[in-house]
Order: sequence, then C-alpha cells, then structure tokens
Amino acid sequence: MEQLVEEFGHPTYTAFPVIVARLLLAALFGAVIGFEREWRNRPAGLRTHILVCVAAAIYALLTIEIVHAPMFVHDGSQFDPIRIVEAVTAGVAFLAAGVVIFTKGEVHGLTTGAGMWLAGAIGVASGLGLWQVALFATVLALAVLTLLHTLERKLDLNNGPLIRAPEEGKREE
Repeated sequence: MEQLVEEFGHPTYTAFPVIVARLLLAALFGAVIGFEREWRNRPAGLRTHILVCVAAAIYALLTIEIVHAPMFVHDGSQFDPIRIVEAVTAGVAFLAAGVVIFTKGEVHGLTTGAGMWLAGAIGVASGLGLWQVALFATVLALAVLTLLHTLERKLDLNNGPLIRAPEEGKREE
C-alpha cells in the first residue's frame, strides 16, 4: 500500500495550482472558439474545441513534466520535447480532416477544421504557460471568425463570385 501511495503521490515539477490554471485557461480559450462555431451551427463546436484545446494543454504539461522527471534523467538518454508538439499537431490535423466534407463540388467544414487545429496550438501554448500567446491567438481567432464572416456576408462572398458572367440569351446592360 505504501508503494501505491508513493507512486501516485510524487510531486510534479509544475505546481498543481499552476497546472489547474493552465488547463482551465485552455478550456476557456477553446470554449471561445468553439462557441463561435456552435453559434454558426458548424459541425465541431463548443465541446470539440474545448476537448482539443485541453488535450493539447495536457500534452504540453506532460512534456514539461517528462523533461524534469527523475526517471528519465538517470540513464543519460536525451528527450526532444518538440516531438510532443509534432504529435499534437498530427493528431489534431487528423481530427480536423474528418470535419472537412466535399460534396457536389463544394468543400464544407474547412474553417471548423482550421479552428480545431488552432485550438490545439492554443492548448499547447496554455499548457506550456505561454498565456499571452494563447490569449492573443484566441482573440485573433475570434476576430477572424466573426469580423471576416460579417464582411463575407456584406460582400455576398459565400454565394459565388463577385462578377458573374451574363446568362445565355441575355444582354449585359
């Protein structure tokens, strides 16, 4: 029993309240992006973006803990923490690709997929404690998703090209 307590009770390099704060921040930032997607009734919304962002933050935190864990230091082996970021990127890209649909010559879900990929990056930044980077990326993402959507609607960019060819049999005026 003593060994079990010792195994699950060892301290982390990062203070536990900091870990909690980073995960909550990742959840909040993922929720901001996910809410916008949910509001627009897109395929991956609030829950998906929160989970992607928090998962990426956990991987980033695990990277910090692994680099400083005594069990990996003693044998002289080296660990490349960038591999965790690469794995998160590949995993989220796989999920995001599943959201993209190609039907009747049109692509749907690309923005949602990109949002999921960004949520993964924001999660990594949050997990690494780079809160300013995560916050600015979230604000920038929200600006892109909302302001550009408004601009697209005003310019009617979603309904085809701005300059349309005249229909057959009709003259241009």
